[in-house]
Amino acid sequence: MSCSYFPYDPDEAKAMKNPAIQLFGNRLFMDQTVSELLVEFLLVAFSLKRIDPVGEFNTTLPRQSTLWEWEGAKLEYAPHARLNLKLFSFLGASRLDSRHQTHRSQHEELLKRFKAHINICGGGEKEDVVRTIENLFLGFQGAGSGRAWCAQSFLPITESLLAGETIWNETEARRKKPECWGDITESLSTYLTMNKHRFLGRGGELLYLQLCNALRQPQKSIQEWCENNDLGLSNNEKNPIWLHEELEKSLRQLMSNCPDTLSKIASFIDTTLDPVTPEKTDWSNESRRFVSAGWCNADSWQEGYLFAVELLRLLQTNLDVVDRIYLLENACAMQVLRTLAMQSARVTAAHEMGSWPGYRFAVSAPEDDRPPIRRLSQSSVKAIEKMIFQSLRGDHVSLPDGKDEPEKTLKQADKAYGGKLFIGLSKRIGFIVPKRGSGARFILNEQLLRMFVLTTVPIGGRLTFDTFKELLERRYGLVFDADGFDRASKWLSGTGIYLPADTDGWLQEMLEAAGFLIHLSDSCALVHNPADHLDCKEK
Repeated sequence: MSCSYFPYDPDEAKAMKNPAIQLFGNRLFMDQTVSELLVEFLLVAFSLKRIDPVGEFNTTLPRQSTLWEWEGAKLEYAPHARLNLKLFSFLGASRLDSRHQTHRSQHEELLKRFKAHINICGGGEKEDVVRTIENLFLGFQGAGSGRAWCAQSFLPITESLLAGETIWNETEARRKKPECWGDITESLSTYLTMNKHRFLGRGGELLYLQLCNALRQPQKSIQEWCENNDLGLSNNEKNPIWLHEELEKSLRQLMSNCPDTLSKIASFIDTTLDPVTPEKTDWSNESRRFVSAGWCNADSWQEGYLFAVELLRLLQTNLDVVDRIYLLENACAMQVLRTLAMQSARVTAAHEMGSWPGYRFAVSAPEDDRPPIRRLSQSSVKAIEKMIFQSLRGDHVSLPDGKDEPEKTLKQADKAYGGKLFIGLSKRIGFIVPKRGSGARFILNEQLLRMFVLTTVPIGGRLTFDTFKELLERRYGLVFDADGFDRASKWLSGTGIYLPADTDGWLQEMLEAAGFLIHLSDSCALVHNPADHLDCKEK
C-alpha cells in the first residue's frame, strides 16, 4: 500500500524521506503554535494565488470548476511581509539583543514620518498619539513573544494584519555589518529569510489543501459517506457546491467584521510611510513573490469535509470577532489531531476494530476521581500515540538507506511530526492533562466544549443530549458515557468494560453551567445552541 496525494505527487526528496510527511502531508509540525495554524490558513486564503494553467486569482478558495479540474499542479500564494507594520508594532516588545541598529533607525524614521501626518486640534502631544497607536497594534500580538520582531505575528482579525514569516539572519548581519535599512532591503535574501517555514510551519497550508481536496469530491460520494456514518449534516451541507459558495462568502465576511479604520491605519503604516520596503519584500523583478504550498494526503478529504462544515458553522455564528478567532484556532487544532488519528487508523489495523472514525478518545471529567474511567482515558491516550507510532512504520512509507538513518529518521518523525505532536498540541489546547508528569488523559475545558456545541448543534437549534454525544463520537471519536467507554475498551483491547450509567453527569453539568443545556425531565435534556445567525446581526 502506498499513499496518494493532492494536488500533486511530491518530488521534494528531502521532505519525502520523512515518513510522517509521506503519511500526513507537508506538513504538521510540533513547533507551530495554535495561533499560527489559523494565521497561516487565513494567509493562504487571503493572499493572491495561482495554479497552472488557471493563472492568478484573488478569491479565498479556487473556483469550483478549478477544483474539479485541478490535477498535478502546485498551489502558489503571495503573502505580504508587512515589515514596516511589524517593526512599528513589535520592536519595543522584542528581545533587546535582536534589535539591530538598522532596525532601530528604521523604527525611528517610521515614527518621525507618522508624526508628520498628525494634526492635533487643541491640547495633546503627537508623541502620545504615536504611543497609543503603537500600543493598539501591540495589543493584537498573536504569537512570537520573545522572538525577533519580524518573526512575530498578529491576531488575524483583519486582512491588513496577515503577514508571512520573516526570519532575521543575525549571523549574516554580524558578518557583513549593514549600515542602514536600505542595505537590508537591497540584499533581502542575505539578511531576511522568508521561506524557512520555521514558525508558520505549513500546517495552515495543509489545512487549506484539505479543504480544497474535500470540496472537489463528487456530491454522490459525499452523500453516501455522510449517510453511511450518520454524521448529522444538513442536505445543503452535503452539497460541496453550496458549501463552497457559503465558505467563500463567510471567509470574506470574517475580515469585514473588524472596524475599517484599523485596517486603513495598518495599511498606512506599512505602505504609505515607506512604500519602498513593501516593494522590495513583496515584489521581485516587478512580479509578486510566490510561495509554493505543499500537499496533503488525498484520503484526508473526509476529515477535510467535516472541517469545512465546522468552519462554516463558526463563521456564520454571530460572535465577537476576537471570540470567533479563538474558536477558529481550536477548530484548526482539533482538525490536526483528527487528521493524525484518522490517517493513522486508515493505514493500521485500528479501523478494522471499530466503527467510523476507527479510533476513540475516552474523555474523563476535568476533576475525575473514578479510577476505572481515569485508567481508560489514560489508556486511550497511549493507544492513540501507539497507533500513530505504528503508522509511521508500515509498508505504506519508505525510509532512507544507511546504517543508522532509518532509526534516526523515525525518532525525529515521532518527536516532531507524529505522536509527540499529537500529545503536545492536545496539551496546548487543554484536551490532555496534566501538562507535565504521568497519567495523561483526555478532558474537555470550557473553550473546547463551546467550540463543539457551536459546530455540532445547528445555529439556534437543539439536539438531544444523547444525539449530541453520538455526533461527537462520529465526527471526532469522543466518548463520554458507559456505552461509549465500552466501545472504546473494545477498540483498545477487544474486550468491553462495564461502568455505571452516570459517567457523563459531569458533561451535563458543564453544558448547563455554560448555558447550553435545557432539562425537559430527569431523563431527557436538550443541548441548545443559543447563538444567532450572523445575518441576524446585520438586519
